[in-house]
Amino acid sequence: MSSAPTNRGDLCNNLALRKAARYLGATYDKALGPAGLRATQFSILQMLTAHGEVTIGSLAEMIAMDRTTLASNLKPLAREGLVTVEPSAADRRARIVTVTPEGISRMNAALPLWEAVQARFEGSYGTDEAARMREALKAVLRTGFEPWAE
Repeated sequence: MSSAPTNRGDLCNNLALRKAARYLGATYDKALGPAGLRATQFSILQMLTAHGEVTIGSLAEMIAMDRTTLASNLKPLAREGLVTVEPSAADRRARIVTVTPEGISRMNAALPLWEAVQARFEGSYGTDEAARMREALKAVLRTGFEPWAE
């Protein structure tokens, strides 16, 4: 008697997380499209608006992204004048990212779109469940892995 082979994809934490992230990311991208932003760009602008100027390294840590990928995500924002990326006066090796007034304006224009998709998701998934999901995902970030360590 043989049993059916185990589908390791059904057990893979990474696959499950990436599938959900792609699904939700595409949903937020679509919602924010009328403001001319993608979800990652909106998150970057939100973070910079809340924290002011920060180094690329600090911003990368805040949004759990490697510095190279973050730098690539910053280029279109800088081209559109939504952020500036300049060498630090204190340490010429470090680069400082700052949101511009145009960046704040664009983020504020996108905010109602974000609020609507956020409310729609929580209405479908459940507000309490969404809060638990965010807490569970924060816990994932505290599991001790160092994916971007040099």
